[in-house]
Amino acid sequence: MLPDNFLTFLLKAKKNTYASGKPADSSSRPASHDLTYVDEPFLYIDSYLGGYAFVGEEAVWYSGIPIWGMNYYGKMLNHEIPDGFSDFLKSALLQVPRDLPFRGPVEYAEGVFLYQCKSSGDLSRFKGEESILLYGNPIYRLDFHGGEIVQ
Repeated sequence: MLPDNFLTFLLKAKKNTYASGKPADSSSRPASHDLTYVDEPFLYIDSYLGGYAFVGEEAVWYSGIPIWGMNYYGKMLNHEIPDGFSDFLKSALLQVPRDLPFRGPVEYAEGVFLYQCKSSGDLSRFKGEESILLYGNPIYRLDFHGGEIVQ
């Protein structure tokens, strides 16, 4: 069972790492991008490999014990990353909803971009996908899944 204040911590961690534009911390593995957020007794680490196509994991520890995790794989669907794409994705991820705290909101639009996220499950076990459209055409997709970790 996740601690009572887990959700509050998770939302804070997500908003203060990749989505915030925070630069990566030192790499834990060759070529990895690692972002860490600590608010004792919690520790959150988001670690990913790649850029145009990438794979990663978010994990949370409570007093040194792993309690929650999410794996993801994302990829651009066109040959070039459009100007403003990264900033738009970060803006969408800053909107992470309390009732679906996995990625961004169900839908978010800004300028020529549209973000969409579908998921099923809850914090204990979930899966979903996000996509970004440019002028109505899909240019990016990410699949994710995860849940509670019990020793």
